[in-house]
Amino acid sequence: MKTNEESLQKSLIEFGLSEKEARVYLVALGLGATTILKLTRLSGLKRPTVYTIVESLTKKGLFGIEIFGLKKTYRAENPNRLEAIFDQKKQELARNLPILQDLYLKDKSDSFIRYYEGLEAVKLVYEEILETVNSGDDYMVIGNQEEWLSLDKKFFIKFIEKRARLNLNIRLLFQDSNIAREHQKFEKNYNEKIKVLPPETTLTTNLVITSDRVIIHQLTNPVSAIVIQNKNVARMNKEMFEIMWKATV
Repeated sequence: MKTNEESLQKSLIEFGLSEKEARVYLVALGLGATTILKLTRLSGLKRPTVYTIVESLTKKGLFGIEIFGLKKTYRAENPNRLEAIFDQKKQELARNLPILQDLYLKDKSDSFIRYYEGLEAVKLVYEEILETVNSGDDYMVIGNQEEWLSLDKKFFIKFIEKRARLNLNIRLLFQDSNIAREHQKFEKNYNEKIKVLPPETTLTTNLVITSDRVIIHQLTNPVSAIVIQNKNVARMNKEMFEIMWKATV
């Protein structure tokens, strides 16, 4: 039961509540109309803190105040309110997105180096790759397919399927493994050409090369990626890839 509560609290925190707001809201959900005193006792927080949190949750539309004569009670709003608030945030983001995009596009630099840490950040890097390549572009990888897929198999399989539909010139050099050789059997299904590196090759980093970018993706903890956008750097890495491709049977 405790694990379930922790999961719910984590979801509320990801939604945008603070840890203490999430705790008070979860406590209040099953109480109906209640008092600050009871919320204080059940949440384990100090009374002034609970007052502040209730006020904050009320402003967010997640708490209501009921007054009966001289008695004031508080009630957690229906969780459906969370969905309504989320929809409001989405609408607000949709209104502001063109402005944010305009600010982003003002960066006219042809070259940059960016560092990303954490699997979720790295997955965004891969999504951005597919947004920046064009039909007919080269897409080259030197990597460890087994370790790569193990990070988030569902996400990366979808990535492979999406990449296959973009009419890219995809060539992949994989560290030898059962998964790599199995994937090689279906290379035509994904518009790929695959070669397997010599058995003694050990890779803990994937290298992705496109027309103007090089992505160095560390597969071991901490999972991270370095993105280098520079046509000359990309060209040099392409030349090295070609040498390895020709040397690999």
